[in-house]
Amino acid sequence: MKLGVICDGISRDLAHAVDVMDEFDLDYAELQFVGDTEVGDHSKAEIREIDTLLRDRGKPVSCLSRHVFAGTTSANRPGDALHIQHMDALKRVIHMAHVVGSPLVRIMTQKKEQILWGKNGAERWNVAHGAWDAMAPMIAPAVDLARAEGVTLVVETGNGTMVNSNYTARRLIDELDATDALKVLWDPANNCWCHELAFPDGYGEVKDGYLGHIHIKDVQVDTPRATLEVRRMGKGQLGPLFQPMADALRMDGYDGVISFESVYHPGNGDFEAGFRASIDHFKAIFGP
Repeated sequence: MKLGVICDGISRDLAHAVDVMDEFDLDYAELQFVGDTEVGDHSKAEIREIDTLLRDRGKPVSCLSRHVFAGTTSANRPGDALHIQHMDALKRVIHMAHVVGSPLVRIMTQKKEQILWGKNGAERWNVAHGAWDAMAPMIAPAVDLARAEGVTLVVETGNGTMVNSNYTARRLIDELDATDALKVLWDPANNCWCHELAFPDGYGEVKDGYLGHIHIKDVQVDTPRATLEVRRMGKGQLGPLFQPMADALRMDGYDGVISFESVYHPGNGDFEAGFRASIDHFKAIFGP
């Protein structure tokens, strides 16, 4: 399978991150921050430098991952000031995607409301009425833009966003009738917070034409205590599930990229050390 890394998880110094990618034979570069700048905010000259570096080093870009729509809420509406701000940022990221040859651009969704649907009384007393229905109109203009620009958007399953499971991601795509322009960026560790079992449940939601990109890390969640611990890969609650996930992806012919997300450190703030502690395990499971 195609393996890569979110480069700033190693270092925001892209040249150094690429050196480390070469050390571990990782091919695909996912860009989020380069230097102190988030994708979509680089100058034209900086984008050309990024493109030249990656092409010279033989590292195709798998995805440009700006936090588009993160921080919006169910109170926001299409065309309001915050929505326009995020749409403008998305336009800039898509421009960068054309330059660096990225087939995918990440989007996020509004802040999470905990209970979106209910029955037998919950629909009256507990549901955040209108929260889910406000989301698709916010995302629809982004889907239209992606179609016009010839790129594919991937919506990430986030910890604190309205789409925080593969079920909700698929439901959004279906409501927008957008399987041609919007796919799921599956982050199974994020989905642990809402207790969606990564395999077989989560995978089953997206395997038939919905899956566009994957982030891999390992975590231990304690929802009652509102605590999240990132762990060395294989030492968290996803440890027993990674191999069956990888086997299913191979069997079903997944042809997208799997990005290692290096957000673990061994207690000292050194994320490159955390990367080095986990990358061999990642490659052993998801590699050729």
